[in-house]
Parts: sequence; structure tokens; C-alpha cells
Amino acid sequence: MLRPRTVYLVGPTVHAEYAEPVRKEARLLCEAAGFVVSTPAPDAMTEREPSEIRAREIYAERASRMRQADAAIVDLSPFRGPHCDPGAAFEAGFLAGLGKPVFAYMNVLTEDEAEVGVRVESYVGAEADAAGVWRDINGAEVEDYGLPESLMLWAEARRFYVVVTPDAHLDLAGLRLCLDAVKLYLD
Repeated sequence: MLRPRTVYLVGPTVHAEYAEPVRKEARLLCEAAGFVVSTPAPDAMTEREPSEIRAREIYAERASRMRQADAAIVDLSPFRGPHCDPGAAFEAGFLAGLGKPVFAYMNVLTEDEAEVGVRVESYVGAEADAAGVWRDINGAEVEDYGLPESLMLWAEARRFYVVVTPDAHLDLAGLRLCLDAVKLYLD
């Protein structure tokens, strides 16, 4: 099997204005590892105002990039709540559906946050029902297998690294681990 030439990177730093230095460093790390980096490119859009047309352009552009990528590294760090960015989750599933190998990492502030059940309890509240099943405040069962994220995201990732760091939004240790795993996986 040939080593991938293009690695698709996705995660919540796409949305963060303060994260431009992190995006640049991530690109340099990938290039130093021998990969061409593919990331969402909002500047490629013709429509500038938020609209359905712009949303469709963004989707088409990202889908095209995902189809061209050889592998993906997805940052599944909690974003706006206990779970990862829903766009990143969709892209991980899209890439998996294309048969592309997906590698993932998650940055958390404490070791306790490494389990999705703990994060759900912390963010929105949860408690055990009479049968001992953990349910959120809406009564929905909390998927708690002692995993860092939903079992579907966790199981699809060829490797899933959890990094405990005081800088959960900017730490690239997980990216470095994923780059090493991509190389090992495909060598």
C-alpha cells in the first residue's frame, strides 16, 4: 500500500480566529512528516455573505477536498459542549465512508474529561436512573462505554489519542501522534 500523499485536517480550530498560528504550525508539522496538507478553504468561496448558497459552496469545496485526500487527521476535542465539533464528526464519517483511513485526537483539560460520560454529566447534567443507566437531563441514555467520544467515532479511528493538556484549544501533541500513526499504519 502506498503512503498517503495528502492528509485532510479538520477540527474546531477552523472556527477560531485566534488559532491561525496553530493552523500554520499544523501545516508545517504535516509537511515535515512528508505530507501535503488539505484543509477547508473558506477563502475559495465566491459568495461572501452567510447564505444557503455560501453553505452549499462550502460543503462542495470540503467534499471535493475530502475525496482527494489519502487520509484524515481529525481533532475531536470538545467544542461548544461535551462532544466534538459536529462538522468534524460528519467529515470523519464522510471520509470513512470513502474508505479513507481516519486518525483522531482529542484535547482535554483533565484526565476525568477523557470519558464522554463524565463530560456530559459536567456540561449538561446526568444521573443514574432506577436501573443504574446514566441519563442526561432530557432522559436520554448517555452513551458511556468509558470511551473519549461516541463509540462510532472512536471505533472508526485507526488510532484515537487523548491528550490531557492545560491548553486544550492549541495543543498539537495529538496531531504529532496521529502523524506518526499515519506513517506507521501505511508503511
